[in-house]
Amino acid sequence: MKRKNISSGAPWEDIVGYSRAVRSGNMVFVTGTIGLGSDGAVVSPDDIYAQTKRALEIVTIALKEAGAEVSDVVRTRMFVTDISRWREVGKAHGEVFSQIKPATTMVEVRRLIDDEALVEIEVDAVIEAESVIEENSR
Repeated sequence: MKRKNISSGAPWEDIVGYSRAVRSGNMVFVTGTIGLGSDGAVVSPDDIYAQTKRALEIVTIALKEAGAEVSDVVRTRMFVTDISRWREVGKAHGEVFSQIKPATTMVEVRRLIDDEALVEIEVDAVIEAESVIEENSR
């Protein structure tokens, strides 16, 4: 099974030893993602909805780089620092996944890697067989 690592170019990928996403065969795994801006800072420090939207934008980019689409997502995991704000996170998640309805988990954690980060999201995707065949024929 062929493996492809997708890098975001972040300096800590080499330090920690991880990739933004990994594609193995027809499966894609996107690492935990927080809502960072192009400057590397957390977007909207007190706005969990905006951070969720941004994290999902970054996830979408990683999926595309791995040859997947949002519609290929079968599982999401959301880690939040304040579970009482689940509706805000759920709203942003629903804007992306309401038609797809992947298996989903949301849990509260004490803190994330950046003190301003309020949410971190992981996704797993399975690319349909037709997409895999098309890619292999290129």
